[in-house]
Amino acid sequence: MIQTILSGKSKPIIVGGVLAYLNDNLPIEERVKDALSRMTLEEKTRLSYADGRFSTPGCARLGIPGLMYSDGPHGVRAEICWNSWDYAGWTNDSCTAFPALTCLASTWNPVLSKAYGVAIGEEALFRNKSVLLGPGVNIYRTPLNGRNFEYLGEDPYLAARMCVPYIQGVQENGVAACVKHYALNNQELWRNHIDVQVSDRALYEIYLPAFKAAVMEGKTWTIMGAYNKVRGTHAAHNKLLNNDILKGEWGFDGCVVTDWGAAHDTYEAAMYGLDLELGTYTNGLTSNSDLGYNDYYLGDAYLRMIKDGKIPMEVVEEKAARVLRLIFRTSMNRNKGFGAMANENHEETAYRIATEGIVLLKNEPRFDKKPLLPIQKGAYKRILVVGDNAIRNLMMGGGSSELKPKKVITPLDALKEEFGDCITFSQGYVAGRPMFDRADVIPQSVVDSLYSAAIEEAKQADLVIFLGGLNKNYQQDCEGDDRKTFELPFEQNRLIKGILDVNQKMVLVLTSGNAVDMPWIEKVPSLIQSWYLGSIGGKALADVLIGEINPSGKLPFSYPVRLEDCPAHFYGEISYPGDSIRQEYKEDILVGYRWYDTKKIKPLFPFGYGLSYTEFQYGKPVVSATELKAGESLEVKVTVKNTGKVAGKEIVQLYIGDEKCSVLRPVKELKDFYKVELQPGEEQEVAFTVERDDLTFFDDERHEWIAEPGRFKIYIGRSSEDIEGTATFMYCD
Repeated sequence: MIQTILSGKSKPIIVGGVLAYLNDNLPIEERVKDALSRMTLEEKTRLSYADGRFSTPGCARLGIPGLMYSDGPHGVRAEICWNSWDYAGWTNDSCTAFPALTCLASTWNPVLSKAYGVAIGEEALFRNKSVLLGPGVNIYRTPLNGRNFEYLGEDPYLAARMCVPYIQGVQENGVAACVKHYALNNQELWRNHIDVQVSDRALYEIYLPAFKAAVMEGKTWTIMGAYNKVRGTHAAHNKLLNNDILKGEWGFDGCVVTDWGAAHDTYEAAMYGLDLELGTYTNGLTSNSDLGYNDYYLGDAYLRMIKDGKIPMEVVEEKAARVLRLIFRTSMNRNKGFGAMANENHEETAYRIATEGIVLLKNEPRFDKKPLLPIQKGAYKRILVVGDNAIRNLMMGGGSSELKPKKVITPLDALKEEFGDCITFSQGYVAGRPMFDRADVIPQSVVDSLYSAAIEEAKQADLVIFLGGLNKNYQQDCEGDDRKTFELPFEQNRLIKGILDVNQKMVLVLTSGNAVDMPWIEKVPSLIQSWYLGSIGGKALADVLIGEINPSGKLPFSYPVRLEDCPAHFYGEISYPGDSIRQEYKEDILVGYRWYDTKKIKPLFPFGYGLSYTEFQYGKPVVSATELKAGESLEVKVTVKNTGKVAGKEIVQLYIGDEKCSVLRPVKELKDFYKVELQPGEEQEVAFTVERDDLTFFDDERHEWIAEPGRFKIYIGRSSEDIEGTATFMYCD
């Protein structure tokens, strides 16, 4: 069939059939090629920069729609005005608030990660979003980082395993995932300019694996460049990160998108891999500019450089092709569904993630040789709930992660539903209003009054449930700046100690996306690490407290005893936070448990740690062979038995260590895990496969992954510290 188009300033006239770029039955690359052949230079360059606060254009003359973006790694953000940061005031833009990604990581359950992606993708699609700005996969380097709650922990393997199904779930809806923040954005302080110096080995072994998995396994359609510099050049237009690694070594065929205000140079943006420029001339979240969108770096200045011959046409063609490819996958994809609003199925998904992510850190049998958890109904006549986080809407604040949830169940609401009139509440401390760019100063008279009231109530209580921790206010778990201290804010340590002095029967629930200082840890009998649990979080927490759900979460990062024990802080200010211009990752590859193991520093709670209301017994690991050759694999099997009285889930973790190597290597590194569910008395065999890739390190000089022949050790454990069994084998090249 002959296809003819008469083009000009008016809408194209189609004669004799469907144009190739409009034909859904043709491969995307053919459609992209056809569309490019019909576009002017101005139309091609116009694809690459915004026309609204959360939008980029297509090509109206050819009937190619633009792209709509939404913040929200754990919920689709409320509608923002077209050209300002003000909320639009819609009444139909409420969402399901899903648990933050630290909670997802704590489930160690890739099946739940896929369900998470599908559900949030459905809500994004229903709201006509083309690109969902998440998930975040930056590595947890310091507990002071304000955005750790948006990420997946300290271990690159865990982050990779958990982000891939999330991406796949989102993109099944015809909505692009946008994996962020690429790369080395591991703090918020000075995030717009801090220049990160890191070795190639640490870059490849620690900070890039989750991004690589997102591209090569998850097939993500977009990547968001970070604010910071890397070796002197801003990450959003960094030749090493974008051209050499992302699009070169990994073969990424999607778009590199700026974070808002992350572009700084036209030539670098054009030549070093930036494809879509968003939010330039803002501070990233609150400020506006009188400049027009054509004043963006990839606007008029980009077009002038092309016409002056400073930027070759192949760069223009390649950049436009990437944007068109994204449009055909999302906004111009006629085969996608319609999505779904916040609904009961999405709430059930959020609930399951929350319950499986909550971590039981401590539950000592101090009273009548029984632990306080789970709380038995009828056992207490007067239960006192203390703490601002018992009543706070924790979906507010945090910066771009702020949400407008359709439903909010607070812990106090859920506990009242379970225990009725047995529950009394005393706020104990006040945390101020949720704000992005400043913090409230609470009068000391208010602080003292709330403290005294809580202490008096605690004297009369049979049980105290303390619901504290951090929130999403500025300089806590919030973008834009880091925490100023490792301690709990709002004099909570004073309050916790004061309550324990008058009532030892305390269940302490910490809500945070970060580790905190625990000077009271020896006195508290029962401790739970909660996270930002989302819309159904209160019920999820209550069900864990009463034993309706057996906790099965495991920590995705290590809890240090002191801030100085953290590898990022050990080497002084040049390592964290830097000198305001430059910083050096002096701990190199020894991040998280790799540091604590190798330096023999005992953490307060190790990576992968979490208790249960039941007990699990491990058998001895059995290895299928004593020797592994290149191109082959060996199998590791271990039996796990539930020896307790209630059903439960255990996360079996496999680590591998290189017994002798020519370079420094950690004692062990996580290489696989499996979450097994067992009834009382039930036993199951868990099998793992070990291959050459599980043994490698990155060689800086040869720029390749190396596995040296020699003896390797397998560790099977409940956590990085609690190892239940070991085995050895030889690797032969």
